[in-house]
Amino acid sequence: MHIYPDIPSTAPYPKRTHTCGELTPAHAGTHVTLTGWLLPERKVSKFMSFFPIKDSSGITQLVIRKGDADDHLAALSDVPVESTVAIEGQVHVRPEKSRRDEGTGQIEVQVDKFTLLNPAQCMPFIPSDNQTLVNEDLRARFRYLDLRRTALSDNIRKRSRVARIIRDTLHHDGFLEVETPLLLKSTPEGAREFLVPTRVGRSTAQQDGKDIPLFYALPQSPQQPKQLLICSGAVDKYFQIAKCFRDEDGRKDRQPEFTQIDLEMAFVSWGADKSYSRSDTWRVGGHEVRAVIERLVGRIWQQVEGITLPSSFRVITYNEAMTRYGSDKPDTRFALEIQDITPSLPSRARSSLENLGEIIEAIILRPSENNQFLRANDECNSQEESDTQSVITDSNMLNWLCDNRSINLKLSHDEHVLLNKTLGVSSGDTLWLSRRRKVPEGGSTALGRLRIRISELAHARGDYVPPTAPHFLWVTEFPLFTRADPDKEFLAHGRWSSTHHPFTAPMWQDIEAMYAGRTDQVRGQHYDLVLNGVEIGGGSVRVHDACMQEYIFSQVLQLSDSEKASFNHLLHALKCGAPPHGGIALGFDRLMAILCKTPTIRDVIAFPKTGAGTDILFKSPAAVNKDALYQYGIQPTHG
Repeated sequence: MHIYPDIPSTAPYPKRTHTCGELTPAHAGTHVTLTGWLLPERKVSKFMSFFPIKDSSGITQLVIRKGDADDHLAALSDVPVESTVAIEGQVHVRPEKSRRDEGTGQIEVQVDKFTLLNPAQCMPFIPSDNQTLVNEDLRARFRYLDLRRTALSDNIRKRSRVARIIRDTLHHDGFLEVETPLLLKSTPEGAREFLVPTRVGRSTAQQDGKDIPLFYALPQSPQQPKQLLICSGAVDKYFQIAKCFRDEDGRKDRQPEFTQIDLEMAFVSWGADKSYSRSDTWRVGGHEVRAVIERLVGRIWQQVEGITLPSSFRVITYNEAMTRYGSDKPDTRFALEIQDITPSLPSRARSSLENLGEIIEAIILRPSENNQFLRANDECNSQEESDTQSVITDSNMLNWLCDNRSINLKLSHDEHVLLNKTLGVSSGDTLWLSRRRKVPEGGSTALGRLRIRISELAHARGDYVPPTAPHFLWVTEFPLFTRADPDKEFLAHGRWSSTHHPFTAPMWQDIEAMYAGRTDQVRGQHYDLVLNGVEIGGGSVRVHDACMQEYIFSQVLQLSDSEKASFNHLLHALKCGAPPHGGIALGFDRLMAILCKTPTIRDVIAFPKTGAGTDILFKSPAAVNKDALYQYGIQPTHG
């Protein structure tokens, strides 16, 4: 049975018995009904053709044998590619030479009947065409077609599987899944928020005798609600796969709306105790959070990737990460470490740098070590990079440091000889040099950025292939406060900002320094989880002392009375016997991008925004007419 190829079926059709991805030789001889999308025909002869049929589970090969009794099947050749069809037929094992190990590659279905359910009549591109991948804007505009591509549909299936593992693991560990509000109040927590206008309460909100518009804010994270849950005592361990929103510029690993695996726990530790080895560099609190995350991540990698991870991950401090790798989220899959060469300088130079609070650091590439990054090093030729590079030759062996414009130091002949000997420098070596403040700040240094660029160039050339084993790393002991985060300056206006968020607790060893006003010396009980140079999660032990929290708001962050007022409910909750608590949030989208081996999180989100934060499919954001704005008390701007 079939219907003319331009007319959809609007009548009952045969019920599907199997999906296109589940048939095996064990089904041989079974009469089956499959439903799915018809892919391009491959003609073997004028009497036989193969058609793949695809659904979300996989692809099955159909066999059409044309002859006296089967002439009605010839109409299948007229059905447009990507049309939905129902197929009835019998399962056969393929001839031995035609069998494939993957998927349904050992069987085929000989078709008896077909029903055209809906023809594909106006396709802007063919999703099943693996040879021609159309441009990203067109695929974004027709995302519902792009999702038919196996690569993307597999990502969505894997995301669902990982979400199930997360829920099962955390439920087993005694966590409660609790939903928190999406409509909250705007608070100065460090990132731009999306505001949602509302008519609710407008009649009671006035300024200078006039009604003023009121707004909800979409949460940057469920930070305050989850802390309040723990303060309540009703929930000991909370989790949520939570939607979050930030009005920030788009990047390949950032979206205006994103998903977090969000956790919070009561009675977490406040630092190292006797149960932890002195050799363990995790000196902050939150050991319980660490253990949960290492167990959760280990289970994901075991079940999804078949990889057994170590029971605990390496831990380094922020200072070590910035000093050795030049990044607060270092990629430790390759060495290429940064050296502080200040101790190798003559005493007068060291003293001068010490007085200025500066150091000189270097990346040294030596041909004698058969370094896989040497050729990539030659491609770093921007003006900034050229100013920091010193290629050692016989002619500049005794003045390479003096000639480097980025360093601006003078050494005598004998001092240069001693420096070369100490560093083991010889002709042919390349040194990348940088002069920076001794106390690191921000997220990266000049040499840290160069280190990543060299590795990317080496990878592109094929000289460096990253290891397949995942490199997990905890980074701890971040500065609690910062003035080196440009993303937060719009709120800080020159004041100190919280490196993580304003509820992060100081390390107990630095509490005295905080109250004494030595703000730059205070380390936080903050921990980031890094995978292959990508930050996939961050958390902290929280402040549970209301007086300390109020001091941070008023004296360190210098919030105004109106800014502090937005946290009054939290301060009051802390005064009502709040337990010590802490938590973490893992970036679900970034985690999935790594598991799916794709460089952009857009490939693991069903309906993502573009890099600019717009949605080409749903055409958002969009203007709203004046009448709608008037209902919310919002006046359109002019000029």
